[in-house]
Amino acid sequence: MKSTPLSLIAGAVALAAVTGFAALNAPGDTGAPEAKAAARLPVERSSLLCPAPSSSELADTTYTSFTPAGEGGGEAGTAALTRSVPPPADEEEKPADKDEEKDSEKAKKEAGKPVVALEESGKPVTAETSASDAPALIGTATGRLAPGWTAQQTTMTSAGDARGLLGVSCTAPDTDFWFPGASTSEGRQDYVHLTNPDDTAAVADIELYGPEGPLKSDAAEGITVPPGGSVPLLVSTLTTEAVDDVTVHVTTRAGRVGAVVRVGDEKAGSDWLAASADPAGALVLPGIPADATSVRLVAFAPGEADADVKVQLLGKNATFSPAGNDTLHIKSQMTASVDLKDVTRKEPGSLRLTPETGSGTPIVAALRVVRGTGAKQEIAYIPATGPVGPRASVADNRAKGSVLSLTAPGATAKVKVTASAGSEGGESTVTSYTVKGGTTLEVVPEAPSGLKGAYALTVEPESGGPVHAARTLTVPENGIDMFTVQTMPDDRGTVAVPAAEQDLSVLDR
Repeated sequence: MKSTPLSLIAGAVALAAVTGFAALNAPGDTGAPEAKAAARLPVERSSLLCPAPSSSELADTTYTSFTPAGEGGGEAGTAALTRSVPPPADEEEKPADKDEEKDSEKAKKEAGKPVVALEESGKPVTAETSASDAPALIGTATGRLAPGWTAQQTTMTSAGDARGLLGVSCTAPDTDFWFPGASTSEGRQDYVHLTNPDDTAAVADIELYGPEGPLKSDAAEGITVPPGGSVPLLVSTLTTEAVDDVTVHVTTRAGRVGAVVRVGDEKAGSDWLAASADPAGALVLPGIPADATSVRLVAFAPGEADADVKVQLLGKNATFSPAGNDTLHIKSQMTASVDLKDVTRKEPGSLRLTPETGSGTPIVAALRVVRGTGAKQEIAYIPATGPVGPRASVADNRAKGSVLSLTAPGATAKVKVTASAGSEGGESTVTSYTVKGGTTLEVVPEAPSGLKGAYALTVEPESGGPVHAARTLTVPENGIDMFTVQTMPDDRGTVAVPAAEQDLSVLDR
């Protein structure tokens, strides 16, 4: 029993050492300081991962890196996207000739070199490549360039089975991702891209769920992603079952990765499918283009309970339920889908999923959106996304073709939209918009004055309820309106830091 006081004191000392400054008081101590709310301070380090863009020789890729202007975390800092490490060669395989050996050595030397480097906030920088073997990129931002750092990878593939405009906001590394909307059916070539930002290997598992439940797979467990490397996996090779709508679940048992799915449809084009927001009872999928000719909702309930949700479209002037599809029953561990056809009726809209009763079973969801018909079809994906929060940005906007969708699922909201300076010139502009509760406002953003190059859009709520946002980028090519949609969740530019103060008097108690 004599050791107990010593253990308590040792524990207190350890706690104080870990936290730096801590207020420690015995229970019932009337002198205990009043708890203070956590302050939100700018982050000092951010990480982003961009997948390998394309293996097509007809692909042209643009990278755009941007940090919004504002107070950052102390020192000037840096923000750079560098090439991932090429996969290690099989020990039994030898280069076919000296040229191949030289190319391999060159790739290894170039790994880690910046592809695009950002030096100041408030103005994007860009880089381009047409290489069919362009690697995945790994990026880190520090100091004042870390808060709100975002990067966009945009690829135009003009012809072939993978033709289309493929856009993706480079993702932060994590350990858990949900992708409803993939497929293992004939005519689809969907790849899961896993990228490891760290200097130790990551080990990932992939689970596949179809309309009847989990799909059998012998090749989706224990996938090693080498340090600083990237691995693409064809989804249809992970199972023998051909299914139209599949939910892909990526987790890691060691390390962390960036994950995104590249969808290829031989009839309708291709695009990136980003991860859905974390499972929740209510979800918002913002930014359905007004001229969408087909909208397909794919949803999944990862828990042990079924989900019954209301399906509502937040349109230009009001909220309404699609005729005949006002509810959706999602069985546990089974992927559910419904064809909403041209649900927007030539007006912009966003989809809201809410539980029919109670708090609701957590679900994930995504939309497959088609514009055009026949040989002129093009697809894009809209995953469920969280609200803008304090701020959200999207890079790679052009003088023509950018459309911003703002959705207020609850109360009416007012937001400030900043169009940054251009990558090659121009001055930023600021515009305020009011979004009526229960509606979607679609605007063509005011471009920077004197714009040259690409620019970024930053959305910041000023008053009212939460706002969800998405940007549609359209680039005409060969008579087809190629397009891609990027959602705009909170940029996680700030972090909550608990208020604390030093109190060593606990050592005397």
